[in-house]
Amino acid sequence: MATSAQIELWHAEKVATQVTVLQAPNGIHYAMWGETRVSDADLEHLVGAVPATLSAAIDHHAYYFVPLAIADTEETMVAPGYTVDLGDRAICHRNAVFGTTEAVFLSTRLVEDRFGLAFEFFINVAHNFVEATGVPVSFSTLVWQQAETQVRGETSQDAWETRRRAQDVRHPESSAGPKGIDEQARSAYFESAFSDALAIYMLSLAVDFDYHDLRERDYPLLAAPALAERLRHVANLFPANQGYEFQVLYRRKG
Repeated sequence: MATSAQIELWHAEKVATQVTVLQAPNGIHYAMWGETRVSDADLEHLVGAVPATLSAAIDHHAYYFVPLAIADTEETMVAPGYTVDLGDRAICHRNAVFGTTEAVFLSTRLVEDRFGLAFEFFINVAHNFVEATGVPVSFSTLVWQQAETQVRGETSQDAWETRRRAQDVRHPESSAGPKGIDEQARSAYFESAFSDALAIYMLSLAVDFDYHDLRERDYPLLAAPALAERLRHVANLFPANQGYEFQVLYRRKG
């Protein structure tokens, strides 16, 4: 078995010069390098799930699937293989800029299954899209209506915390009446909620999974009907590519 001393770390820019960046039919730029343990077919299916209608907004991004992106170095470094020691030093993704290209290096060996890698890829795509275009007004209206009616839970820790901060000032402990909304927190909430919904939508196109697989310990998961409403809205904005299908299925006890 290789040791970390035997595996030479590569500068991300060197990796970028050694691999051919492909463009999927939906317009997404991507490449694979090193011992990723991801098949070409699985990667093509994963990348192909990104709706073509949003790819133009992130045309200057390229997604590199590598074994490990290393966290504890000033420059973006990647490992061509996996060791336990290097795994301890790695992070889910690291970013780098090469000229006009914004590169995202995704660690394939830090996750145990397709679900983990797919979600990491899609949440990066979603954040990149939001950074480029912002949040659709119609989606912001929907999620704020849900928040105003105190729909239970949220889709991530960030969405939960920013929603709470946006609304906390409206219910002060010692006040004769409600105060205004924390607009900065509300804007951050819209961005987090939309990024989450977009990522979960793309995940649903690529992988068959149970919604509760997304559960984390620090916040309550958004009520399923509310999430379904968000996902249907996103699906109308960004229809699935040919060969992919969007479905929301409810399990019944019984």
